[in-house]
Amino acid sequence: MSRLSTITAAAVALLSATPPAIIWAQEHHEHHASFSAGEPGDAQKPARTVKVAMVENGDKMLFEPARVEVRRGEQIRFVVSNEGIFNHEFVLATVAENRKHAAAMKKQPHMEHKDPNALTVAPYVSGELIWRFTKKGEFEFGCLRPGHYEAGMHGTVVVK
Repeated sequence: MSRLSTITAAAVALLSATPPAIIWAQEHHEHHASFSAGEPGDAQKPARTVKVAMVENGDKMLFEPARVEVRRGEQIRFVVSNEGIFNHEFVLATVAENRKHAAAMKKQPHMEHKDPNALTVAPYVSGELIWRFTKKGEFEFGCLRPGHYEAGMHGTVVVK
């Protein structure tokens, strides 16, 4: 094999190798192709507004309110205000999914969420997420940044 062929083969092998972070991100986004808590809402349709504050209180991090009740099929416009000094997230999923994702975030702490069921909110800023709850049950909203979930930053959505 010529030197050029060897270099070309090595370059192709190097470029075709997929780093673990990219594999994790691909699996993460494929996992959320269908959502456990419902589906993204339609901004053109009516929605009930629910205001949620992200609060830091000493060593606690909280959502206020920590519990929201909705009807199955209802569309909610979450207006999420970050009243703290840290970036926070609002991620809708099941408790198990959020716990698993929070553990993965410890390995990828700088990951930003771009999923329809997730919102990242900078300090002293508000954001919006529109969601239609299509399934009955209990779901969770949580901040999955390392340490935040463990500090109490999660709440419940009850879909009746």
